[in-house]
Amino acid sequence: MEITEIRVFPKEGQDKKLKAYATVTFDHVFVVRNIKIIQGAAALFIAMPSRKVKNSCSKCGVKNEVGSRYCNHCAAAQPQNRNAETDPVDAKADHRDMAHPITQEFRDYLQKKILDAYTKEIASGRPVSKFDAGDD
Repeated sequence: MEITEIRVFPKEGQDKKLKAYATVTFDHVFVVRNIKIIQGAAALFIAMPSRKVKNSCSKCGVKNEVGSRYCNHCAAAQPQNRNAETDPVDAKADHRDMAHPITQEFRDYLQKKILDAYTKEIASGRPVSKFDAGDD
């Protein structure tokens, strides 16, 4: 599988950590949107698109975000088994990747390509542009 296109969308304004979003096309037939480019403590890294995990209300069955105190539908109190604010491992469990690399080797390859495209986009000084991953 080859990366055939990367589009970088720098974030407007200067957020402290989130620098841009990327869209990656594979083999001209499959696209992954909303890959985040984030400034970490030591370097930039990518975060795959994710969504908040939801649990069903025990009273009415409507799905609510993990950590909700009350059901959004029936207002029943929801069990609070854990504390995401004090337990960082559980805080990560609140989100689940929608798409992600299976191997570390591919993750490293994908991250390098996206960060190279981001660097070119920032250096160009132009607004959003297209980067052809084959132009190395």
